[in-house]
Amino acid sequence: MTSFDPIQSTDTASASKLGEAYENLTHYPNGETRLENQLVEEVKISDDLLTYTFSIKQGVPYHDNPIKDELTAHDFKYEWRRLAESSASERANFCLQPGFLGIDHETDEENGVGSFNVAPDTLAVEVVDDYTLEMTLSEVEPAALDILAYDSFCAMPEGLVGDIEGYDGEYSQEEIAAEVMVGTGAFQFESWESGSEVRMTAFDDYWGEGPYLDSLHWAVIEEDEAAFTYSMEKNSDFVAIPTGQYDSSLIDAEPDDRGRQYGTYGPVENGEVLEYVGIPELSTFYVAFNAPQVPRPVRRAIAYVTNHEELINEVFKGRGQEAFSFTPPAMWPGGFDNYTGFRDNWPYGMNETNIDQAQQVLEEAGYSESDPFQLTLTTYQSDTFQQFGRLTRDKLAGSGVQLELEEAPFGSLLERGANGDLAFYSLGWIWSWVDPAYGLYGFEPRITDTSREGGADGYYLDWNSVDTEPSQRAQEAWETIENNPAPEDEDIRNENFVAMERAVREDMVLLPLFHNLGESFRYQWVNAPRGGALGGHRSQSNTTWLDADAPNR
Repeated sequence: MTSFDPIQSTDTASASKLGEAYENLTHYPNGETRLENQLVEEVKISDDLLTYTFSIKQGVPYHDNPIKDELTAHDFKYEWRRLAESSASERANFCLQPGFLGIDHETDEENGVGSFNVAPDTLAVEVVDDYTLEMTLSEVEPAALDILAYDSFCAMPEGLVGDIEGYDGEYSQEEIAAEVMVGTGAFQFESWESGSEVRMTAFDDYWGEGPYLDSLHWAVIEEDEAAFTYSMEKNSDFVAIPTGQYDSSLIDAEPDDRGRQYGTYGPVENGEVLEYVGIPELSTFYVAFNAPQVPRPVRRAIAYVTNHEELINEVFKGRGQEAFSFTPPAMWPGGFDNYTGFRDNWPYGMNETNIDQAQQVLEEAGYSESDPFQLTLTTYQSDTFQQFGRLTRDKLAGSGVQLELEEAPFGSLLERGANGDLAFYSLGWIWSWVDPAYGLYGFEPRITDTSREGGADGYYLDWNSVDTEPSQRAQEAWETIENNPAPEDEDIRNENFVAMERAVREDMVLLPLFHNLGESFRYQWVNAPRGGALGGHRSQSNTTWLDADAPNR
């Protein structure tokens, strides 16, 4: 966990606590992919799709604080200004940049504030009255209401922190990050001992359903085996099962009506049979290529020898879902039925190791065992991707590719990739809201150019430099998406999202490997929502309850 300040937090460990204490205008209930209103009663959108008028819920109380008792529209404007203007903000781009929310604003190169040099108090968010808020975007953004569900756009009492112009604040930003949380959620902050535990207690005046629990407690245990022992001794209600203790044969589950695997796991070491939920999450982990540095036949040869099923079973012990597209199945344009057709047309042999085909494309390109193409796979410090590298290296031995492996610290890998210093590398993408564009934007060939000032804004592909027919189609598809932002244009956008996926697949500039499988193990005395594809860190505990005989009740 890094910070409990909503504008500063970027990790899922912190997000799981923020979602219990803070609330937004909209949200994804328990991480499910359907968007619902939370603190907004009604939304009106102007004919030009740029201005949003929000009617805020009335009578929503705040946790104890010295500023104010109830939520008003002023609080959203204040917190969104913090997101745009505060030097502590880590997500100002979500608020200001087109392609994200893109709220209209003015900049001042000399006197501007924050990472985008915003002129103070120029964000186009206006308080019409105490319960009416108006927001104006610089460009049409089809996913605006989805983006507003992200943690950083929550409500905080106006003036609680004095890190933007016009406010002295009751607390410092450092206190908000570690010692104080004031929101409208079902649980209120009690304490955080870094490296040890986080505690919250029920907010008795919560406006919504529940909470049914008296408190929440997270034990921070770094070592996997120690966490497992803690759970086996029934000190926790949810169970941590590390890969070393995981046995997929203990799962007895069937898909529910939302594609979640639901059933039981066990018996485990202490004799208990646990409740089990397995959910393919909105994430994609992959290896990618700098296109001009790695010839297309080499890229395709690696795809031919990659057996996704083997990778899931041998490397992940079944804890993942094979990825045959960058966009996860749960948010595939046009629905899951359309995804299956795209998946089944994987041209490199679905769940096969096609060494003969790999050798053929390499030979046709002039590569052989005596004259191989030399390539280095750079992974972040992860044994998982190193195992993938070893498997791939062994399969390619003698076929015309000599593959070397190296590891790099995560930050170093990102910097090298953005500057074009990686030929073949591993990374992942996790969706923060349900919109294919949020991930696919990075394939627009123009922004994959690593020679741009500051490096590539998209994935580190230099796809613009090879000028192939697929790269041209991808550029045209993205421009079509941008030029058709209206709600009635959804089919056009969906068609072009898929066109981008086809172009990526055909040129093989990025090889998707797996979608993370979010698994939840809990004792049978726990009664909690099953969760959704956006991940367990997006769940809320207000409707969770424990049986009367639960050990930790």
